[in-house]
Amino acid sequence: MGREQLSVSMEVEKKKRKKKSVEEEIPAADDEKIVDAGKKKQKVDATSTAAEVPLNEEKRKKKKKKKDKKLQSTEETVEETLKEKENGAGEVENGESRKTEAGETGNSEDKMKRKKKDKSAAQEEVTVNSQSHVESVTKRESENLVVGVSGVGSDDPNFKPFTSFDLPGVPENVLACCKKFEKPSPIQANSWPFLLTGRDLIGIAATGSGKTLAFGIPCMVHVLKKKSKAKSSTPLALVMAPTRELTQQIAEVLEEAGSSCGVKIACIYGGTPKGPQKAALRAGATIIVATPGRLQDLMDEGVCSLEQVSFVVLDEADRMLDLGFEPAIRSIISKTNRARQTLMFSATWPTSVDQLAKEFMQRNPIKVTIGSQDLAANHDVMQIVEVLEDRARFQRLDALLAKYHKSRTNRVIVFVLYKKEAVRVENQLQSRGWKVAAVHGDKGQAERTRAVQSFRDGSCPLLVATDVAARGLDIPDVEFVINFSFPLTVEDYVHRIGRTGRAGKKGVAHTFFTQADKLRAGELVNVLREAGQIVPDDLLKFGTHVKKKESKLYGAHFKEIDTNAPKATKITFADSDDE
Repeated sequence: MGREQLSVSMEVEKKKRKKKSVEEEIPAADDEKIVDAGKKKQKVDATSTAAEVPLNEEKRKKKKKKKDKKLQSTEETVEETLKEKENGAGEVENGESRKTEAGETGNSEDKMKRKKKDKSAAQEEVTVNSQSHVESVTKRESENLVVGVSGVGSDDPNFKPFTSFDLPGVPENVLACCKKFEKPSPIQANSWPFLLTGRDLIGIAATGSGKTLAFGIPCMVHVLKKKSKAKSSTPLALVMAPTRELTQQIAEVLEEAGSSCGVKIACIYGGTPKGPQKAALRAGATIIVATPGRLQDLMDEGVCSLEQVSFVVLDEADRMLDLGFEPAIRSIISKTNRARQTLMFSATWPTSVDQLAKEFMQRNPIKVTIGSQDLAANHDVMQIVEVLEDRARFQRLDALLAKYHKSRTNRVIVFVLYKKEAVRVENQLQSRGWKVAAVHGDKGQAERTRAVQSFRDGSCPLLVATDVAARGLDIPDVEFVINFSFPLTVEDYVHRIGRTGRAGKKGVAHTFFTQADKLRAGELVNVLREAGQIVPDDLLKFGTHVKKKESKLYGAHFKEIDTNAPKATKITFADSDDE
């Protein structure tokens, strides 16, 4: 019996030791999954007090690490873009190094050709603009864009897109302004065949796609033909635009085109004295580029007659309607020649503009859509959206400028929403030592023109602007756009970021998004996804619901009718009394 008791006591002692060793091992084996029920209980007891605090700290650290990683990845992407611009054609150099490696390993010429062919099929990249920064442009995006052409006669083989500037019936002096370009842009190539034959046309294409010359060249040809027959030097063509900056921009392009063929341009807009504008009209201007408000004033004064105008262009028609110019537009167009050619160009095409087109254009006009008719941003622009607190915006802006505007010579636009905000941001940036100019409605036209000119010539390459500059600046070398405040509509966002990435170049748009902008989160997500951009998780938290557009007169209490819906037909009944 004594031996049995001794063996039992030894077994109990062993179990105690085992239990003690398990208890000591449990904190170290915190991630252990396969344990029996007794050990699980011991583990919980052992770690509940000792490991609770470190676990919470670990969670906090992980969350912080995740946020920092996201921000770092975004910044790394931008840094890569900046490095590419500094070093030149990074991708092309990589391609060349691959080729040399292939040569060193002793591959035959056939293999090299095959490799080159496969590479071009996969990447399809070409180098553009070797003067400034050699950049790569994807052919799928620049050449093989989805082009939609509709309207009566749109499928006629005689209206094939032009592949060069050898345009039949167009004088060489008119095409002198196109010498700096290799070939027509998609909107130009597809619209010119119809416009040169006198068809009415609707052109929808992204900002920076060459819309001004798309209507400018046919306008010159039309004016030159009419000018030879006209008895007096009265205006023969009219281009209307929503803002002063855009009218100036269009006038500059048309003046360059008209200088070689003797066509005079009158640029008419508000905010400046009427005297010089009246003098330009009296001097025999044959093309008027104007904002609707000032043009209507001059017409009411009897200074300007549009009776002979037979070529009318509405540029950014959607914006003109948003600004309340519809009555003025209707009044002006009604005073032009009834036998006119009417064109409408824009980057977006809402229903309200479609209704206006039906009223003033020929039945079944040609419609050329480059890319998607839905709201779409320029695919050459890298879009970065950062969700942050309202009070953290200026500090973040200062940090971004230190990165994007490090050289203080490259062009950067900072967009804000309100005039007072523009003044505040301009003053804050100046107090931080940044050389900055501003464009907004509270500044006189002379100051606005001076600010844009200093930005254009590079003497002040940092510009703070409201949405008056979102559609009027065509400066090819704008590298970065920063949206300090998100605009009131996503359409304005598309136009803002379109100030960069123009004429086939690459650009970066960095946008601040706050809690106050959450109603536009769904539309912004759609724009980002369509362009293949990264959608941040913080933005998705606001939801992806797209708010239904409301009627300006009746709010949301209206029935949406498709513009292509068949028109109502009048039904007449026989008079029952006569039967």
